[in-house]
Amino acid sequence: MKLIIGITGATGIAHAVRLLEELRLHEDIETHVVMSAWAITTLKEEMGLLAEDVARLADRTYSNANLAAALSSGSFQTDGMIVLPCSMKTLASIAHGFCDNLIARSADVCIKEGRPLVLCPRETPLNAIHLENMLKLSRIGVRIVPPMPAYYTHPSSIEDLIAHHVMKILDLFGIKSQNAARWNGTAET
Repeated sequence: MKLIIGITGATGIAHAVRLLEELRLHEDIETHVVMSAWAITTLKEEMGLLAEDVARLADRTYSNANLAAALSSGSFQTDGMIVLPCSMKTLASIAHGFCDNLIARSADVCIKEGRPLVLCPRETPLNAIHLENMLKLSRIGVRIVPPMPAYYTHPSSIEDLIAHHVMKILDLFGIKSQNAARWNGTAET
């Protein structure tokens, strides 16, 4: 399996790092990572990490400015793309086909080629423009998976909440999560 991971500068970059750590556990999954300039800033601000730290978790990395990269062509076959976290700017670019960087162009390629595309928007509150862009993309098959916490698993840490969100993303690609709790029902009374 070959996946593209786009990382933008929205807050919540720990989710992207956790996703890459989880994907690293699967030897049969090849990851192609593109980070925006603001993602690199957010990574340092929120986690104290550098782009090189993320690059070590990926099989291949690309500059977001490199529109000549293999990812920008439909002839570069992948099994889909995840944008995590997805800024509202990137979401709007994808919704309107404005391919001015490699993340937006790679997402556009997934849409035109009918490949799975998962966007994990990170913003609150959402305004009507955000919601309309998400609805537009959802109507054409893009999966919108914001980091919504699940409390039914009785999380004891932020890491537990992040693991659950990553599990929900991986489920969409048929990839088994190694480290997340699932809902197992309740005892009937």
